[in-house]
Formats: sequence, structure tokens, C-alpha cells
Amino acid sequence: MITLADVERAARRTAGLTRLTPVLEGDPGDFPGPLWFKCEFMQHTGTFKARGALNRIFAAKERGELKPEVGVVVASGGNAGLANAYGAAQLGVPATVFVPDAAPAVKVRKLKAIGATVVQGGAEYADAYQAAIGHARETGAVYCHAYDQPEIAAGAGTVGLELLDQVGGVDTVLVAVGGGGLMAGIAAAVEGRARVVAVEPDSAPTLNAALAAGEPVDVPVAGIAADSLGARRIGDIGYSVAVRAGVESVLVSDADIIEARTKLWDGYRIVVEHGAAAAYAALTSGAYTQGVGERVAVILCGANTDPATLT
Repeated sequence: MITLADVERAARRTAGLTRLTPVLEGDPGDFPGPLWFKCEFMQHTGTFKARGALNRIFAAKERGELKPEVGVVVASGGNAGLANAYGAAQLGVPATVFVPDAAPAVKVRKLKAIGATVVQGGAEYADAYQAAIGHARETGAVYCHAYDQPEIAAGAGTVGLELLDQVGGVDTVLVAVGGGGLMAGIAAAVEGRARVVAVEPDSAPTLNAALAAGEPVDVPVAGIAADSLGARRIGDIGYSVAVRAGVESVLVSDADIIEARTKLWDGYRIVVEHGAAAAYAALTSGAYTQGVGERVAVILCGANTDPATLT
């Protein structure tokens, strides 16, 4: 469980380490109320995850847990690995990243370019996770979860604090969900000031399934956004904050995500990965209907993708 106080603490710790990413106002008339895009894909390493990684790694250093010879370890479909490798590099310590076989080549190349040791194997994120946990136990490396650690989620939540400052308040924030770290952080940051709507691929509905079951449950993982929204189940932090804050879940299809990603390119020349486009797909597909005058912000959370796939 995390609260606004945890997010504010993360903001202080990472001040000057993260980028203040811009907000772009949507074209008037496209929807029945004001719309903003929080361009978090312009963050270090191309995703919001740099925020949580920096918060986690610098906090571990403050507590004396970070061993210079072994550094950090993370399991990731790509983005969390990039973020934690970047964070480790800021302190000059090594990073080992376990990724599934399906990790996009563009992300693997970036991981190696940052200086991470990449270990690839297994069909999905869950396999990489087990391997990373074993590495942490054997070496004493600081384990940085992709989404389900308080410092990771709180760091991600600084996106929400920035957003409120930049636009002077919103009614609703649309955010894509895989493991739920970003959703949890933002929900904690804006709790009592805005509602959060979680947008999930119908091929990996981690929060949706958990809310229906009354607890986190495993779901099958598939679909075009599985490289970034491919967690098998919602994290405990994500689930607990979602229940406390009344986060609603809506589902979008692969076709909806592809269409939204294309519209972002055609209309704004914004290039994002499919997982990030999922948040906008809630609006473009009608999965979420904006009310007249409702102030809506869409978190565009990552851009580690191949632009050649846009036409």
C-alpha cells in the first residue's frame, strides 16, 4: 500500500534526476471536454519506469543496501530493465536484467547499449521473474521489481503530481495497466482530487479479473501490448490502491490499440508503443465515454517501439 506521502517523498528524492515531461492539449472538438496528453514517453529511457527505478535504487543506497560490485537486478519485458539499468548507471553500479524470449529486439539492444548484462530466456515475464529472484538471493544484488514494490510504485506516481501542477487539475486520468505500478502511483498521487480509470488489453486483464474475483488472480497473457502490459497478475500494491481509491477498469482490444496508436501518429505525430496507446484507445474505441466538459488526461507512458510499424 502506498499513499500521497510516499509519492511526495519520491518526488523529493528524485528531484533533478527525472525529466519534467510536457503536457500536450488535445485538439478542440475531438471530444466533448478538454483533453490532455501527458507525454511521459519523453522520460529518460523512453518510459515512466525511470521514475520508480531511480526512487528505488537511490533509496537502497541511502539505506546502505546497494553493493557496488553486484548492483541491481530486475526481471522485465524491456522497459523496467531499461529504467533500472539507467538508474544503476547514474550511481556507477552494474545492472543485470532478465528478459523473456519475446522481449522486443529494440529493447534488448537498448539494454545492452546502456551497459546492462542481459539474460534472455523463458516464454513470459513470470519466467524472467523467477530467474531474477534467484540471482538476487545468490549475489545480494538489490532486486527492483518491475511494478510491485512501494518505492517503484511511488516513484511512478510522481507523474500524477506533475500532471496536476501542469494543468491545474483534472477530473479523470486514463492510464494503461499491466502489473499496476503506474496506476497505483498515480491513484495515490491524485486520490481525492481526480478519479483514475485503468485501461487494459482484453487479452491481459489483470486488474479487471482481480476486481471481479475480489483478489489478484492469474490471467492468460497475450496480445499486441504483451511486451509492456504482459504481467500475469496485478501486483498487490496495484490491487490494494485500486480498491481503496475506487479505480475503474475498462478493456480494449488489440484492434482498438492499433487504431489509437495510428491516430496519435496521424493527428499529433506522436510515436508510442502499443501499451501506451492502450490508454488513448479507451477514448477512441468508446470503452470510456468522456462527459461534456469533463477534464480528461491520458498518460502516454512509453515509446520504446519500432517507428517502422507505423504507416
